[in-house]
Amino acid sequence: MATASETTYELLIGGREVPASSGELRPVLDPATNAEFARAAVARRDDARTALEAADRAFRESNWATDDGARRARALQKLAGLLESQAESFARLETRNMGKPLRESRGDIAYVVRTVEYFAGLADKLEGETIPVPGSRFDYTVREPLGVTVHLAPWNYPLLLAARSVVPALAAGNAVVLKPASLTPLTAIAFARLAKAAGIPDGILNVVAGPGTEVGEALVDDPRCASVTLTGSGEVGRRIAELASRRLVPATLELGGKGPVVVFADADLERTAKAIGYGIFGNAGQMCWAASRLLVHESLRAPLLERVRAIAEGLKLGPGVEDGVEMGPLVSREQAARVLEYVEVARHDGGTVVTGGSKPDAERLAAGNFVRPTVLADVPTTSRAVREEIFGPVLAVSSFSDVEEAVRGANDTPYGLLAALWTRDLATAHSVARRLESGMVVINEAPVTFPQTPFAGAKASGLGFEQGAHALEPFTRRKNVLVNLGPPKRKA
Repeated sequence: MATASETTYELLIGGREVPASSGELRPVLDPATNAEFARAAVARRDDARTALEAADRAFRESNWATDDGARRARALQKLAGLLESQAESFARLETRNMGKPLRESRGDIAYVVRTVEYFAGLADKLEGETIPVPGSRFDYTVREPLGVTVHLAPWNYPLLLAARSVVPALAAGNAVVLKPASLTPLTAIAFARLAKAAGIPDGILNVVAGPGTEVGEALVDDPRCASVTLTGSGEVGRRIAELASRRLVPATLELGGKGPVVVFADADLERTAKAIGYGIFGNAGQMCWAASRLLVHESLRAPLLERVRAIAEGLKLGPGVEDGVEMGPLVSREQAARVLEYVEVARHDGGTVVTGGSKPDAERLAAGNFVRPTVLADVPTTSRAVREEIFGPVLAVSSFSDVEEAVRGANDTPYGLLAALWTRDLATAHSVARRLESGMVVINEAPVTFPQTPFAGAKASGLGFEQGAHALEPFTRRKNVLVNLGPPKRKA
């Protein structure tokens, strides 16, 4: 029997698990210890082409796209059931690969199950419309799948954020090539295995993990790619948009955020503090929609800051698989170093570290990628620590005196993914929500979303949207059909 370090995850192309064309394997490290526990095949450009070829063939030769959508619905429902039955093993694999606490991974897998169920229910409801036109004519539209869709997934929610676009693409009848992040490919491969077991035809879902600059670009810059969905950094998003635009390929891009939490003077302090803690320390702050900027009314600054500091200092850090752990490690040594560099930037710019800002002292955590939950105060708004996405457990706190100052501060960012506001006043809640330059706003709530609610950004947070009933639209095209019903003209 193989030991954990001998476990190998290969590519999944055309319904078969195959080694990378180069034979290269990458060590997969546990972020809590940086010890190797598995190896994963590293795809290259040739593997990307092979996966696209398999997907294109399956799209054309299987009846996945042309059959009744009810067949797709049944396969996806079966996939949801299989995943639910194996949810615990998937959650443990996710935690081992990415580092987050097991309770968070369990929630992620449950969310994926619900996502598959939700879009399974829409697979047979892709309807066209009839359009009144002059004369004896009949005009109607049909919605057709695009063909081969490419999905570039991130490492912070490895399976959840992959499934968020992969599943509606499948429900719409497309064939899919998924490139998970090189750091966290394991649950994507395991998910594709379940898809095969659920009856999804070979080649309809392919998984190739490899470097984005090679594999990701090869996938997008190929004539068989009919659309691309990316969750990632702004820099990568702009590059993918450039490649997609060359061939006029539609692109859905979710590119991060620097979410403000606006707390008015009448907010419930206890509820607000708990939500703030969840919004920035959940998943060790490695969230595109992390609530990383706290703007609090000056009258509440001191008591709220004290409550948030206490929450940060009270969190139990440790390996995600351990009972009671509330915050795990960051995904890699490089990410931990990047976060701590931002803390030093904040210090240099005149900010104060209220708590955290370093690796933990505990010897048992020394080998892992742990960073203490961090609260910064009085950092200038021009500082990189306030302007840029840190992607770690770091909260920057500032205050305001009136609504106008609060709105200006909240909108003073290149990003616009998610904003939160806390108030008991209904008029303030709705009027401020309308003025926030953000794709999503939560009121008296921690960051939360559901498969049926749109997930979208504004400004530098991306293009397009995911989730919700309309999320099938980016994976279909509308075809218009016009029929002349009149009799043929008689010859003179």
